[in-house]
Amino acid sequence: MFRKMIVILLLFFTATACQGRYSQSEYDVIHSIKSNSTSEKQEDHRKYTIGIVPKVMGISYFNVAEEGAMEAANDLDVNVIYEGPPIADASKQINVIRHLINLSVDAIAVSANDPEKLLPIILEAKSKGIKVITWDADTNPEGRDFFVNMVDTETLGRHLLDTLAWNTEETGEYAIMTGAFSASNHNEWLKWIKHQQSEFYPKMKLIDIVETEDDPQKAYEKAKQLLAKYPNLAGIIGNSSVGPPAAAQAVREAGKTGQVKVVGLSTPNLMRDYLKDGSAQMSTLWSPKKLGYLTVVLAKNLLEGKLPYDGQDIYNVGTIRVNGDTVIMGEPIDFTAENVDQYDF
Repeated sequence: MFRKMIVILLLFFTATACQGRYSQSEYDVIHSIKSNSTSEKQEDHRKYTIGIVPKVMGISYFNVAEEGAMEAANDLDVNVIYEGPPIADASKQINVIRHLINLSVDAIAVSANDPEKLLPIILEAKSKGIKVITWDADTNPEGRDFFVNMVDTETLGRHLLDTLAWNTEETGEYAIMTGAFSASNHNEWLKWIKHQQSEFYPKMKLIDIVETEDDPQKAYEKAKQLLAKYPNLAGIIGNSSVGPPAAAQAVREAGKTGQVKVVGLSTPNLMRDYLKDGSAQMSTLWSPKKLGYLTVVLAKNLLEGKLPYDGQDIYNVGTIRVNGDTVIMGEPIDFTAENVDQYDF
């Protein structure tokens, strides 16, 4: 009887020990699965690096666009490198893009100074697996996935001519100060300005188009030259952000406030004083900050395999339109002496 009790007790303890070992083994496996799952999630959450290339650094328009791009970088948890040339020059912009390629960024968004000259370097970026889009100013379509445009080009070009016509009684000689003859967006706007005038304003006459190279000082010199060369000048349209304030300053200094009307594309902060004293009549633009923000959002979406679509609602931007391979952010805004203080950019 005693021996039977010993055997029973031995069997009991052996079974208990086996159960303990089995339970511990099962726990280890579960622990291991949780650990691997966490590791896989960390690998999936890779922080993208996006290079944003403006036409030129240091001017108000692109400074405000940078603010929007950096805000989006913070909101979306991506790295943004905002880097452009010191002057609006295609060869210097090529150097910037090459630098970003060497940094192995995930995507590059370019505001192109020259669509033809930039094409080889952006095709090189694409060949290395870098996603490429354009914003503000387009390049050739084969060089990018899509173009992030501010507004519809025809709408804007025609509207710019309208704003001058409204202020010159639809008559008189006028000149245009463009940013760069090589910039696709400037050329598109020029085309539609000319169309609008020829179709609807026969008493107006375009007498000169000058290039500012998006340089504030050069724009100012060009404006003074226009005023000196054309004594009967009725108005000036600036189709890049440095043009209208430079023209308004030259008009003010020449004592021609109210005589020569100034309109065009520029920020409300640059134009506020000129609008209020009558040296300029109207300024038109969109929000460069929203444009910078939208560009980063769409670049990140592209990296995640998501293309923009018509009617898409973008946080901090609004509803976008998509026409083919072009994204249209919204409609232009007109700034006047009466409403300019409502805006701050």
